[in-house]
Amino acid sequence: MSNPKRQITSQGASPSREQVKPSRNEGTADLLIAGQLSQSPMFDAALMEEICQRSNLVPALKRVMQNQGAAGVDGMTTEELPNYLKAHWLDIKERLLRGIYMPQPVRKVAIPKPNGAGIRQLCIPTVLDRLIQQAVLQVLQAKWDGTFSEHSYGFRPGRSAHQAVAQAQTYLKAGYEWGVDIDLEKFFDRVNHDRLLSALAQRISDARVLKLIRAYLKAGVLENGLVNPRQEGAAQGGPLSPFLSNVVLDELDKELEKRGHLFVRYGDDCNIYVRCQRAGERVMASISRFITHRLKLKVNQSKSAVARPRTRKFLGFSFTGSGGLHRRKVAPESIRRFKQRVRQLTRRTRSVSWQERIAQLSEYLQGWKSYFGFAETIRQFKDLDSWIRRRLRCALWKQWKTYRRRKRELMALGVPQTLAHTTAWSSKGPWRICHTPGVQLALSNNYFNARGLPKLSD
Repeated sequence: MSNPKRQITSQGASPSREQVKPSRNEGTADLLIAGQLSQSPMFDAALMEEICQRSNLVPALKRVMQNQGAAGVDGMTTEELPNYLKAHWLDIKERLLRGIYMPQPVRKVAIPKPNGAGIRQLCIPTVLDRLIQQAVLQVLQAKWDGTFSEHSYGFRPGRSAHQAVAQAQTYLKAGYEWGVDIDLEKFFDRVNHDRLLSALAQRISDARVLKLIRAYLKAGVLENGLVNPRQEGAAQGGPLSPFLSNVVLDELDKELEKRGHLFVRYGDDCNIYVRCQRAGERVMASISRFITHRLKLKVNQSKSAVARPRTRKFLGFSFTGSGGLHRRKVAPESIRRFKQRVRQLTRRTRSVSWQERIAQLSEYLQGWKSYFGFAETIRQFKDLDSWIRRRLRCALWKQWKTYRRRKRELMALGVPQTLAHTTAWSSKGPWRICHTPGVQLALSNNYFNARGLPKLSD
């Protein structure tokens, strides 16, 4: 078996400190915008013209229309955007080319985090600003992506969370069975604007593009009827924000490569793999200092840890086994969220028809399976299939309510009269009765298969 650490060091020399080191001076934004601090090879000075080309704007508009999303502060929807562009695009394009376009404030929306631990603040730009950000993203990503680390998998074309999980699994099988799980606290809220603009100015010579990005970074936030200015952070919700996060964290990637670490990063979720706990603790301490003092970000100590990867969650997955036998499995927290959602879709009090309930559940199962089907533990999926069908049997049993209806429905589904009578007359609760021969004969797996309910274990 080849040594993963040797593979990393053979990919090429790491860039020098001067290439990744941003300016430490405060108040240098004007110099950055002018491109005077840049020492790396520049992109074309006519970058804004490339962004405004029709060949770039048409796919950008299609992507914004496909993503849908809520309206911004102006109330304009994605359906209204094409007609608005027909009437106003020439004026918008002129302002972009002259470098005087100013984005509108973003609308702040609070949504609960998936794990129930607090609230995530999303900032919703207007649909016009989403279009412009998407157009900027397409041009910058095409030029910049090739310079990002091979160990960065998030928000990049041709890369996915599944690839990141598979790479982590490769490290585990190679004997690096301890993980340094680093969680950045409120990453998008803490991005330093001067440092980000410094990194951008090292590659971008078009001052208009830099000025536009700075305007998006500093766009006000509409909250409770008031527009509040923003001095740090990147609005989490715009198309450009994930790319900017990769620009910020690319310095971390280069530092980890320089030190010869084996790691996987997806967005602000970074895992480093080592052979023993003691080595992991040393890495955690040194990298935390680098993140705090160099990147000006904060490590969430309560969520970061040095532990066996099988006890942690990475992109919704965990791992089983040891000694080279590691397999991918769905993390317990992901299973908990899955069951919570299925309970909502199958509860008896929902005022939807049985057919619609099955259709909504099937749609959710297909989407969940398309991501978590990457796991290798078939036993998990079989147990979930059994649990889902038992939930559905309970919902129907409760819906039938009376003895007469239950007996009638059981017989209509092929249950012999005597068995239907004893089953309908049973004093067992819904969960227990749904595990008896009478109910399982009537509401068999074939019954649900015929109604289009997918099986996770297939």
